[in-house]
Amino acid sequence: MLDLLIRHCTLPDGRTDQDVGIQNGRIIAVQPALASQAATEVDAQGQLLTPPFVDAHFHMDSTLSYGQPRVNASGTLLEGIALWGELKPLLTQQALVERALAYCDWAVARGLLAIRSHVDVCDPRLLAVEALLHVRERVKPYLDLQLVAFPQDGVLRSPGALDTLRRALDMGVDVVGGIPHFERTAEQGAESVRLLCELAAERGLRVDLHCDETDDPLSRHIETLAFHAQRLGLQGRVAGSHLTSMHSMDNYYVSKLLPLMREAGVAAIANPLINITLQGRHDTYPKRRGMTRVPELLAAGIPVAFGHDCVMDPWYGLGSGDMLEVAHMGLHVAQMTSQTAMRQCFDAVTATPAAILGLDGYGIAPGCRADLVLLQARDPVEAIRLRATRLMVWRAGQLVAQTPPATATLRLPGRPAGVSFQP
Repeated sequence: MLDLLIRHCTLPDGRTDQDVGIQNGRIIAVQPALASQAATEVDAQGQLLTPPFVDAHFHMDSTLSYGQPRVNASGTLLEGIALWGELKPLLTQQALVERALAYCDWAVARGLLAIRSHVDVCDPRLLAVEALLHVRERVKPYLDLQLVAFPQDGVLRSPGALDTLRRALDMGVDVVGGIPHFERTAEQGAESVRLLCELAAERGLRVDLHCDETDDPLSRHIETLAFHAQRLGLQGRVAGSHLTSMHSMDNYYVSKLLPLMREAGVAAIANPLINITLQGRHDTYPKRRGMTRVPELLAAGIPVAFGHDCVMDPWYGLGSGDMLEVAHMGLHVAQMTSQTAMRQCFDAVTATPAAILGLDGYGIAPGCRADLVLLQARDPVEAIRLRATRLMVWRAGQLVAQTPPATATLRLPGRPAGVSFQP
């Protein structure tokens, strides 16, 4: 007898009326009309069953700190960085842990079961690192939390940052991070990329750099990142996050850059909600959207994931852990409105970031982990359109969150008694 059997579901690849059988936390069968019994059966009624959402770029050390010690009045990236600098001396480990755990609760309720979070290492106390390492262990039964050692103030610009970054890695942080465009000069930015990539290669770690998060078309550290990824054999283990300068680059240079990224196996992580909010702040009109060239990157064969980046922190006063909201914004900003492109936006918050993070057993196939989300939608496009309710969320086959269907009751003569917004 199976532990769990989910019947009559639609899968992201378009297969319909599928049954998914689960035992000992793993999927053991995916097929129509599975002739088995289970301790628990769920009738999906044709709704979409998907692997969980994955956030490839987040800052959990700052999440839910909005208004502390003040609000970002200008809404700019640089004021946000300055504000975070004001907040860091006031941080306590207990507050960091409590906010992070609260956000992880939100994430699970939203079907978000894997997060890559950058954690600031430009504090010699490494309070945030210690706090998030503790949180990583606390949430391990129900959420995969991957940590990036992130020198927010610049690994060369901030005194001692390279040493604290190494200490963070020694403590168990998973990924090497950086911010080359925030170093004092372009030359120091390029040098930081070299140092960080060599450090990752030496330790066998992945790399994820905040790269060219600016409107300056001459910020081209992604080119340097691609060079060192290829030189050091890091293909498939390197990501450039944000890449917003690419929005302002000339087409000729980009036509050279994209093949370099593909050859080097460098992935791109865009952050639609934050990129559209922070970029173009120095423009009058026309005003740049700022998000990187997602359709062009995809067409060049480069994996592209979407991240939430911020939720209620010095840079962004909104957000609720909803990766479908992220996909929805990404779709609009990048004008990805074809059926294929909209499905790519769904992939950008599920399968693609799972591959970038190197998640084990992700997917809906025999042998995969039974981490699943049942959505109130019939396909990925409808899921984005509706920011679909997460009807049920399972971790290793165990139900961890449930939400009633979203419906509205009507009292209109001669009309239906209610609507669910599904045609």
